[in-house]
Amino acid sequence: MASLNVGNLGEYLREQRRNAQLSLRQLADAAGVSNPYLSQIERGLRKPSAEVLQQVAKALRISAETLYVRAGILDAERDRDEVETRAVILADPSLNERQKQVLLQIYESFRKENGFGTGEAAAEDAGDTVSDTAVRGARTAGGSDAGPRRTAG
Repeated sequence: MASLNVGNLGEYLREQRRNAQLSLRQLADAAGVSNPYLSQIERGLRKPSAEVLQQVAKALRISAETLYVRAGILDAERDRDEVETRAVILADPSLNERQKQVLLQIYESFRKENGFGTGEAAAEDAGDTVSDTAVRGARTAGGSDAGPRRTAG
């Protein structure tokens, strides 16, 4: 894993927070992290996990992948195509959140099957393989299931 440039990440987070016109406390509450912890991240004193970065990105309404790249979790050049694909999926207004997550899981499983490694953040989000649950989730998230329905009898 690349070494983190947490100072650069902190400056970027502070800039995004100010652009969103949020106080440190408001962002911490919205992201579900403590105010002191978020302050330490902004000052470059703490190295946040991918999960914390995802929560902060969601609260700021920005791409989590952008924060992963800033934090050094994703290599900007090597993972650019993957980041762009994930960003397009996440930004698609015609999909609900469950559909987006299932689609990302399927995408990651295909990448892994084809020999492309996943970034730490993507691996945490996607899991190792597409499970039957994910496939069922894709069917129910899409609102249709072409197969016959079974009923308990």
